[in-house]
Amino acid sequence: MEAQFIRSNKSIFTMNSIPLVVDLDGTLVLTDMLYESMVKAFQEKPLSSALKIPYWLSRGKATLKQILAKHYTVDVAHLPYNSEFLNWLQAQRSAGRKLILCTASDHTIASAIATHLGLFDEVMASDGHINLSRHHKAEALVQRFGKGGFDYAGNSRADLAVWSQARRAILVNASDNVRQKAQTYCEIEPSFSSPKSYFKTGRSVLRVHQWLKNSLLAIPLLAAHKITSLSDWALILLAFIAFSVCASSVYIANDLLDLESDREHPRKSKRPFAAGKAPIGLGFILAPSLFVISIALALQINLLFLVCLLAYFLLTCAYSLWLKRLVLLDCLTLALLYTLRIVAGAMAIGMGLSFWLLAFSVFLFLSLAFVKRYAELQSQHLKGKEKVQGRGYHTADAPLVQMSGICAGYAAVLVLALYLNSDAVLMLYRTPTLIWGDIPILLFWINWMWLRAHRGEMHDDPVIFAIKDKVSLFSGFAFTLILAAGTVNWPW
Repeated sequence: MEAQFIRSNKSIFTMNSIPLVVDLDGTLVLTDMLYESMVKAFQEKPLSSALKIPYWLSRGKATLKQILAKHYTVDVAHLPYNSEFLNWLQAQRSAGRKLILCTASDHTIASAIATHLGLFDEVMASDGHINLSRHHKAEALVQRFGKGGFDYAGNSRADLAVWSQARRAILVNASDNVRQKAQTYCEIEPSFSSPKSYFKTGRSVLRVHQWLKNSLLAIPLLAAHKITSLSDWALILLAFIAFSVCASSVYIANDLLDLESDREHPRKSKRPFAAGKAPIGLGFILAPSLFVISIALALQINLLFLVCLLAYFLLTCAYSLWLKRLVLLDCLTLALLYTLRIVAGAMAIGMGLSFWLLAFSVFLFLSLAFVKRYAELQSQHLKGKEKVQGRGYHTADAPLVQMSGICAGYAAVLVLALYLNSDAVLMLYRTPTLIWGDIPILLFWINWMWLRAHRGEMHDDPVIFAIKDKVSLFSGFAFTLILAAGTVNWPW
């Protein structure tokens, strides 16, 4: 037993004497710091960054990383760290093991992360001249510790060159192919992997659940009572796909630009890019690709629809980059974006626009936009914050936002009441007096939404809330049923 105890202590001493080298991108953090820096650059100076980044890259990847790290500071405190792996590293350090952070990211960023975590004894990183990746990293580690004189934790094919020189490999979220190749180089120690659902992640990246908003494209067709026109429905379906694909491209770009603010939000922090479930580099590819596809689909409809789609895209981009930071204008923009879907639906089927429909839509969606902002202000107030990050509001503005939103909702009810007294109703409905029943339903629903928001029970997207809320669904069903009843010539 004494001999066994001595061998056990010797094994622990040997393990602790071998330094543990840890990769950063995709291993310690579930993201890539180069892309994080690029996102930060586009967020602060979009046009300048688009022009300068290709030039900086032409001077070498290490130079690009150094310039970005120098001019654009990434918030390392809210990065998506690999919590399971981080806990294991803390246990290794507690056991007396030396930890070295060795990464292809720039030294400025790597040092900031090491300081924040307080785990590492040493930092090795790119310095503006040498991109410390693949063979460069392997050579630096062999020179520092000797061949087989270190264990290495990594995740990708780029780490195979390092594992070929290491004593042991620790695989973190590595693919099966990387695992098989790593086994041919060295012994594998504990592995860390998280279950992946590519379908769920992909659906979340595209925000498929938000596509339901594009059903507003069918409102002009329904309002004109042309529900039997199959050719028009075919155009609306194609328009729906085009708008959905375009919206996804904008959502992806918006998620990339909002990385830091999303990571501080209780729900948005779970979004794929913010949580590190989807690579940021994928977003850089998907956003422009989906936009091009949406343009190709729009061209199959007509020129006016294409103009509406481009207007929606440009206005959404302006909102993401600038308008969402401006008090009140952000909510007006959101209302216009919803209304623009209705306009696009009318253009797709070559239908004229009703003043009543546009006025009703603007006021109703403006009220919902204020609901969204009010819920956000309530959430931030509960956290003790005085200002909402990335927005122009103070939490003290909540009462004013609430009042503005309720007024906009009542204005929508007033527009509906005036519409029901117009000649247009007599042309479309055989029993127009029945439709007056929709006014109390709409009035109830608007007050219901604001009551839930006031109680702090509102989802930060009121449309998503309405889709899941039983009271809202019942109100919508009753509203539609009364409209349908008004088209029938009842005998009384």
